[in-house]
Amino acid sequence: MATVQSPPQEIESFYSDHHGWLRGLLHRKLGNAFDAADLVHDTYVRILSGGSLPEPRHSRRYLARVANGLVMDLYRRRRIEAAYLHTISLLPEPEAPSEEARALAVEALVEIDAALHGLPEKARRALLLRKLEGLSYGQIAAQLNVSVSSVEKYIARGLQACCLALGNHG
Repeated sequence: MATVQSPPQEIESFYSDHHGWLRGLLHRKLGNAFDAADLVHDTYVRILSGGSLPEPRHSRRYLARVANGLVMDLYRRRRIEAAYLHTISLLPEPEAPSEEARALAVEALVEIDAALHGLPEKARRALLLRKLEGLSYGQIAAQLNVSVSSVEKYIARGLQACCLALGNHG
């Protein structure tokens, strides 16, 4: 992990100048002081591990951009977790996974979701049409207005991204 090359007093000043403002911004956005505090911490960790501080005149804009990305990640994670928990709530009690297995499954789903969102639109759509709707390569090609060989490449790219996400997760 990269570290900030700025002098400690510059880092301390950056933190003290903007911490309260960022906490307030996130508290208003999230409506929860605990989530806001967690995301303030994560925002500073992300920036400090990035290798450099923003220019002073851009600090708040940069902090807000990083924090907003983390808020989106939080909401996406919560949607994924809620959908997963709803799905397993439909299982008979003996088949329900343990708390540990649930946590691992949610992490894997979040990683796969991030991998899918990192794909180009056609690759993501091709993989989802194949895996979720069971369409043939020919049907996907017609729907996306591309060749079957393009669909093969899209799906291979999507599967590779998912496998890498799961490989990095474990």
